[in-house]
Formats: sequence, structure tokens, C-alpha cells
Amino acid sequence: MSSLRDLLQAYVDDGTVPGAVGLVARGDRAARVDVQAVGSVDVEGSAPMARDSIFRIASISKPITAAAVMMLVDDGVIAPEEPVDGWLPELAKPMVVRTPSSPVDDVVPAARAITVADLLSSRAGWGFPSDFTLPQVQALFEVQKDGREPQAFPAPDAWLTDLARIPLLYQPGEAWLYGTCSDLQGVLISRVAGRPLPEFLAERIFAPLGMTDTAFEVPVSKRDRFTSSYRTAQDGGGLELADAPEGQWSSVARFPSGGGGLVSTADDWLAFARMLLADGTAGGRRLLSSDAVRQMTRNHLTSAQRDIGALFLEGQGWGYGAQVDIEPTDPWNTPGRYGWTGGTGTTGHLVPSTGTVTLLLTQVAMQNPTPPPLMRAFWRHTTHAPH
Repeated sequence: MSSLRDLLQAYVDDGTVPGAVGLVARGDRAARVDVQAVGSVDVEGSAPMARDSIFRIASISKPITAAAVMMLVDDGVIAPEEPVDGWLPELAKPMVVRTPSSPVDDVVPAARAITVADLLSSRAGWGFPSDFTLPQVQALFEVQKDGREPQAFPAPDAWLTDLARIPLLYQPGEAWLYGTCSDLQGVLISRVAGRPLPEFLAERIFAPLGMTDTAFEVPVSKRDRFTSSYRTAQDGGGLELADAPEGQWSSVARFPSGGGGLVSTADDWLAFARMLLADGTAGGRRLLSSDAVRQMTRNHLTSAQRDIGALFLEGQGWGYGAQVDIEPTDPWNTPGRYGWTGGTGTTGHLVPSTGTVTLLLTQVAMQNPTPPPLMRAFWRHTTHAPH
């Protein structure tokens, strides 16, 4: 493809997505930002996609939540090595299934407490491995529901009580498991800060970075910019509506999900990524310490832990809140590249060695943890686009 617009337009033309916003930024100057908005905000074509269109960003919320935890670490009110049960007493003295394939009632005590670092690195013992058929994983699905339907979750205290009844799949610190730990981070932030997660994120991250459209809801005044969300029809015959602008995000859910509850725009997520690239600073103000940024963007996993999460990680590592590339297995894998994908059809990455940010926002849900062809084509294109 000759350009980012051409690439995105091809996937609109073949019906893969109604529209998309793609962004490639190099350095911190506006002149070096290529943003392309193609197609429409819905399948009816009621309005053209725009640079400031609002999307459900799903799991590319995770790095933002991890950054908020690290702000509390920087504040000195929590420490990575501390047990979390002082703030999350429901998680005190967890039980662990005897083996990953054991029934959920065949358990042993946890060898140690779950720590803040376990939550940050997704190694607390709850979450999804590559094998969804395991008894413990089946039980977890009853609590860790599809984050693309935030209104289906109970309030945080009830959710945490339900989660605590399910044994861990692995001992704390032993395995990387996807998803649950980011929602636990959100509950931890709220309890440590003594206020709701949306308030903390708004004050400490969104306001300082000028992320004016990033939140857990879309007010009526902005819904003309809010895209409709779709999934592939079960009969394979095109797209069906998953959520309308006046649907799941018309009010803050009882459970504001740290793992995937945010809406945002291309320029808002770019502002967050540039803060990380600037070593935790923005507009002459420090939001995160240099050490916090280093901890977020370095790999924390062993080879064995990466293998456990192979379905999701595809051989790469994990920092705090996002994947960290460590192996150049595909054309787009650059060692140190940090970012993730979202189940609503989003993907965002930053590359510290080049100062590059790449972001793709669509409104068609991923069908499984494997990134779809559009995402892979976007990564390939933006990796080889001219500097």
C-alpha cells in the first residue's frame, strides 16, 4: 500500500470495518504526526469518521491503569513488594488449585501473599492462560465477564468478593495470566486513593495531559462523535451491532474497569504515549518518575511464563499494563516496543528507541485473542513507513 490511508481504505472497502482512525507519530512535533480517518462512524454511513471520533478503547486502557498504580508508588503510599491484602482484604490467604488441570475444589494454600508487583505484572494467579478448558478458568469466566459489556459487572466490592471465591490457577508470582490483574489494579487504586477510579485518573492523568475525551462514559454532548461498535455476525454474514452510542457507555458503570473500560480518541492516547516516551513528563511537569516508566516498559517475564501466555503474547514479554517486545519474530516486533491490543478493535504501541507512536482505532470487535489481519497489516505498514 502506498499510504496509511490506502491501507485503511482497503479494509473499509471490503467491509471488514465501517471506518478507522490510524495514527503514526514520530517525535514530539505535530508536523510529524500522520493521522488518517477513513470510512464512517457506523455501517449506515450516518457521519464520516474523523480524527476526534471517540472509540471504546478496551484493553489499551491497561497501560493507563498501570501508570496510575505507579503514581501511587511514586507517592510512597504503596510499594511493589507489599502484599495487597492491606487494601484488598478479600484476597488474604488465597487458595490455589493443586495443578492447573485440577478441579476447583482440589486446592492448597498459597505459598505467599499476593503483592502489588504481582498485580502490575499480571502474575497474581488469576487470569486467562492459553487453555480456556481448565476447570479453574471456566469458573473464572463467571466473574471475569466480557469487558466489552461493562454494565454487566457488579460494583467493585461485590466483584472482588466473587473473585476471591475462585482459587488461583498458579501460585502468586509463578505465571503470567491475562486480564484479571488490570481490573484488580483499578480496585486497588480506588481503595488506596480513597475515591473512585474515574476521579483519580481524571485528576492525575487525563487533566494534566489534556486528554479531554478520555473517560468511562460519553456524555450526550459528545455522542455525535461516538462510534457505534460491532461484532462479526455468528453466521459470518457481515457485522452486527454490539453497542450503540447511547448504550453501555452512556453512564459510568458500577464497575469502572481498569482493564478495559475507557473511551478515548487518537490524540488523547497519543498524549499518554508521549508522556511515557518523555520519561514521565509532559508540558514541563513530571507525572511519573523515570524509574516508574522503566518498570512499566521493561519485560518482567521468564521464558516459561511467556510460554504459559503464548496465545496472547505470541512469544513476547510483558511489562506493567502492556506487552514488551523482546524477540523480532514478526516484521513489526522491535525490541522494547511497548503496547497492546483491545478487544473492541484497537491497538496502540510506542517504541522508545525511535520515539514512535502507532495507534489504530476501529469499532469491530476481535473474535479471539489473535490479532486480526487489519491489525497485522497496520503494524507491518507503520513499521516500514518512512521516518
